[in-house]
Amino acid sequence: MSLVLNREELSDYMAQVFPQVQDDFVVEDVTKDTIVMRLVVGDRHLRPGGTVSGPSMFGLADVCVYALILARKGRLSLAVTTGCSMDFMRKPDGDKDMIARCRLLKLGRTLAVGDVLMYSVGSDKPVARATMTYSLPPEGSSAESFG
Repeated sequence: MSLVLNREELSDYMAQVFPQVQDDFVVEDVTKDTIVMRLVVGDRHLRPGGTVSGPSMFGLADVCVYALILARKGRLSLAVTTGCSMDFMRKPDGDKDMIARCRLLKLGRTLAVGDVLMYSVGSDKPVARATMTYSLPPEGSSAESFG
């Protein structure tokens, strides 16, 4: 299966369905198997001690898998997270953006599973790893798409 949405179409659709966070996440690159996204780190993403918060990293991982599903399946706005396992390995730099590299492990009719490694910009050492599972709406359902 190839891409249904390219990087620009994906970015536009994400801004349409999630305008509240459109300035937080940037699609850097997308292929049929992977996506690279950036969290534009600001003060709202930091916790005491000047590091990126766990909820911000969860958001980055979550949006990566969601975006890659959209790129492959199309405008499935009602795909939802059903599971997450996350490991925090080292302190991210609070004064640098974060980069997430995601690959899909499974993309089926009803479930998708993605693996995400997150890095502080400029480092090749991952700061966190997440595995996310998504439930996909039934094909042809009225809940399948938005816009």
